[in-house]
Order: sequence, then structure tokens, then C-alpha cells
Amino acid sequence: TGMTTWVLFLLAAEGRIVRGRPRGAWTSSQWRWVPAASWLPAPLPRLDEQQARDALARRWLTTYGPATVNDLKWWSGWTLTQTRKALAAIDAVEVDLDGTPGLVMPDDVDVESSPEPWAALLPALDPTVMGWKERGWYLGEHGSALFDRSGNAGPTVWWNGCIVGGWAGRKDGRVAFQLLEDVGVDAAAQVEAEAARLEAWLGGVSVIPRFRVPLERELAA
Repeated sequence: TGMTTWVLFLLAAEGRIVRGRPRGAWTSSQWRWVPAASWLPAPLPRLDEQQARDALARRWLTTYGPATVNDLKWWSGWTLTQTRKALAAIDAVEVDLDGTPGLVMPDDVDVESSPEPWAALLPALDPTVMGWKERGWYLGEHGSALFDRSGNAGPTVWWNGCIVGGWAGRKDGRVAFQLLEDVGVDAAAQVEAEAARLEAWLGGVSVIPRFRVPLERELAA
């Protein structure tokens, strides 16, 4: 890793610069950096470490709950003590996750109604895929095909809240996908329709993830 990458990262973490638009096409990995004051109406607020951890824990659990203490510890990189202290500060409520202790925000304890069946094709490293350490409940046995050896997720196909396959953008602009389990005829048809919608939205642009996973490589060939 070049030194410039770390300098830019630290300047961004301090709120001094922000990443602007890419150079060239929107798929470019070269970005323009600009002073934060030119984009933001006011400087970022200064928080002490505990305030920052509490705020981050609240946002994470609001988005990813119900989840476990171990999930947040892994996602944040905090110690176990720091993780538990932040969860206590936001009054997280314990719930049962099929025999495993989980946590939700105090205003999120009611049982939600089941949504209509849905399909989605999510990109590599999507926050939904990378939000939890314990992934068996939505990933099943598909980790070796959809993750690389460093734990980076490739493009995934979702059906009704679970990962059921993967997809890739080919050089000719087509979107190819493969289901890794039998989801039924109706579900497969909805996945196919979602792939066609994504292909039309991309408009012939081929998106190649920075971190390649086995199934994505196979489908992109």
C-alpha cells in the first residue's frame, strides 16, 4: 500500500477532506479529493471516543438488529469491553435468536410483519452482506463460492432475506447469475427479472469487483 493512501485516509478521518467525483467514468477507482469545507456546510462535530462509539453502536444496531454482541465487536473492531459498554449506553434490549442471545434497540422489540417475497442482486462488499460476523442464517453453505479468503464478499443474489446465489457483469455488459439452491420456479423467475432490470440500468457497463470471488470469476468468463 502506498503512503499516499494512508495520508488521504487520515485526512478524511479527521474531517479535513472528502472524496469527490471519480476521474473519468463512474466505475473509475481514481477519485478527486476536495477540502471538506467546500462540500460541508459546517465542520464535523468533535466527539470523545465514548460518545463516538455510542453513536456508532446506535446506528449499527438500528440498521442491523437483531444481532449479537459478537457481530458488533467484529464489525467495529472494538474490544469486548468497549462493545458491551456502548451497547449498555444505548439501552440495547436482549432478545432470543433461536436460542442465541441477541440485541435490538428499545423501540425495535415488536415483531415485524413479513414483507412480500423479493429478489435482489447486491454488489460486492455491499453493507447488507458484510453487516454481521455470524452469517449462517442468511448465507447458508455458500461462503466458499461467494467470499474470498480474506473475507470479502462478492456480488450476491438474494431471495426473501437469504443469499441464494451470485452474479457477475460480463465484458459485453450482460449480467449473468447462478442460483446455488432450489428456490422454486416463481422465485427463479423474479431473480431473472431483477437481473434483466439491473442489466438495463447498467446500460452495457461491465462492473468488475476489486476483490474477485470464485463464482464471480466463473460467471464473468
